[in-house]
Amino acid sequence: MSDEAKPSPGDSPGLSNGLVSDSDRRVYQAARSLHPSAVKDLLSLGVCERCVFRLVSVEPFDFDLSSVSASTLRRWLDSGDDEEAAASSEPSCSRVCIVCLGVLQFVFSDARQTMVRSDCGSDYAARITDLVKQEGHEFDSFGLEVSVPSTVMENESSVLLYLKGKYNSEGWVQSEKIISVKDALKVLVLESLKASLGAKSDSSSFHIRLTYSKASDGAQGASETTHERKKRKTDEENGSTCMSENSFQKVYEPCSLSVHCNKMPIFFSGRYFKYSRNVSQTRWIIDDERMGEASVEELIGGNILPACLGDSYKFHAAGREDIDVRMLGSGRPFLIEVQNARKCPSQQSLTEIEEKINNSEKKLVGVKDLKFIGSQCWAMMREGEAEKQKQYAALVWMARPLEEKDIDSISSLKELKILQKTPVRVLHRRSPLERERTIHWMKVEKMKGSSNYFLLHLCTQAGTYIKEFVHGDLGRTSPSMGSILGCRAEIIQLDVTDVKMGDS
Repeated sequence: MSDEAKPSPGDSPGLSNGLVSDSDRRVYQAARSLHPSAVKDLLSLGVCERCVFRLVSVEPFDFDLSSVSASTLRRWLDSGDDEEAAASSEPSCSRVCIVCLGVLQFVFSDARQTMVRSDCGSDYAARITDLVKQEGHEFDSFGLEVSVPSTVMENESSVLLYLKGKYNSEGWVQSEKIISVKDALKVLVLESLKASLGAKSDSSSFHIRLTYSKASDGAQGASETTHERKKRKTDEENGSTCMSENSFQKVYEPCSLSVHCNKMPIFFSGRYFKYSRNVSQTRWIIDDERMGEASVEELIGGNILPACLGDSYKFHAAGREDIDVRMLGSGRPFLIEVQNARKCPSQQSLTEIEEKINNSEKKLVGVKDLKFIGSQCWAMMREGEAEKQKQYAALVWMARPLEEKDIDSISSLKELKILQKTPVRVLHRRSPLERERTIHWMKVEKMKGSSNYFLLHLCTQAGTYIKEFVHGDLGRTSPSMGSILGCRAEIIQLDVTDVKMGDS
């Protein structure tokens, strides 16, 4: 509302004779500039004072309206200098606005269905702040979201149709800049909310959502009948200027308000080791029976989640190993994605979590380099998938004694291209495809005491099936270690010793 032409005390008979703020004067001046007949019509229909300013005024909806009580706004809109008429007018707070359903009246029903009423925007913001603080989040900025029931838009549409039909010659009624109830509420409470929360408002990762829902049919009265809905639709189509009781949905109780706080996921990165051959990477349940003793996912995520006071977590890793394969060497990179974390643990807390996991009695898994990291790490992890390399150590049995020429032949193979059809053991859950993979290098280490066993060290492209590369998978992998050696070969044990992510 413009600061221009502020009324003097003599121009503002509806204001108190005492000291009056500039904002009060601006609101009063705006109220007296509205079309009196339209204002009277809207108030008689049950439209609240702040909605009147939204629907009739040609000036921007202003924060100043939040500091003036509904009864004062009614007095300024209804009668101006007619104090006797103002005293006899029905208070706005005695009924719920047919358009905003109480949202802009700062009234709502809480979880116990108790009506909560505030006199001004700052008081309303303080109530919202109390509900937000109950969630226990730590934040220094926030984004505010508002959701209102569809009845608000439907009733507003009917009221606007009525105004355009009756006052079509007025310039203000043609305005297409009417602020919505949702945006109007933000204008009224956002500044006070920032002050009471001690936080700034921006496109934050932390969101406060105010969800207003229509009271139950029992509280609102009988729901619309088919005849009422048809009558209202016909009135709208015909551009009727007569507002009947069927022109909008009846409202007797304010909306119920629920406040939900949500923070965008936060991420923690590190490298894990798996020392047991009876621990799966993720929780593995078949027919309600757990497979394996535990999972890497639960042992790490289960320790990080309580420190974040989050709702849930997701585990992401740079590839995976079978349950009977250990993860050794430098460890496998992983991410823990925590949903709706109420706090972010310090690096000291993360170090303590790392020590707790590493010093556990059973020593099933280990962790290193655990730290908080930005969400961009997930994209980087994905981008590195194609270039990722893995190193393995496999205990191999072959059907004949190992010879020196076998060692030379295997070690001489560099950048070996192999074709692998989807292995038989995973055909039930993966598409039957043929994939080309690269074996970058291999080294053979003899085993003392047995010439039929040797230790195979190899570095491969991500996605290579190592067990199938050794035994050939009934000819589905070619060439294989068995075909290179010219005899049957099997993996006895397999360990992952290194996982390299692209250029990292």
